[in-house]
Amino acid sequence: MNSVPIKPYLMRAIHEWCSDHGHTPYLVAAVKGKMQVPMEFVKNGEIVLNVSYNATRNLQLGDDYVRFSARFGGVSRDIIVPIGSVVSLFSRETGEGMAWEPELTEVVEMDSGERPASSSLRSVVQELTEQVAAEHADQDKPAVGPDDEPTPPAPSPGRGHLRIVK
Repeated sequence: MNSVPIKPYLMRAIHEWCSDHGHTPYLVAAVKGKMQVPMEFVKNGEIVLNVSYNATRNLQLGDDYVRFSARFGGVSRDIIVPIGSVVSLFSRETGEGMAWEPELTEVVEMDSGERPASSSLRSVVQELTEQVAAEHADQDKPAVGPDDEPTPPAPSPGRGHLRIVK
């Protein structure tokens, strides 16, 4: 009997958990030369992507690929990330999520001087945690990136949380 990979199911569950609790799901992927991602945003052989419903269009967390369209510098780009390249999916606000070892056939070959993906993942999570802490410390400024939309206020308990999408 063939073994069915659990990783895509865990990714969908973490994404749903983040969305249900008003968190921003971030995906970290090890980048290989021919992946369809904006290469100008790749650092240390990895890219960090906001995969929230507000930041993406037509998001598909499939069994083989993560596919969506998003705006980078005002330009819409189609993104395709193989599941094997996904290193982590976590909440930007809390750092909670899950990390995986990238599949060796899907990642960039590293020189002996480069850090392994797991240590660079820790640095990415630490950097994002520090950014969130700085954003919360300065409540006068909205926590909005150049292509992000402002986060809507959390719904009050006991009321529905539907919103109109145009």
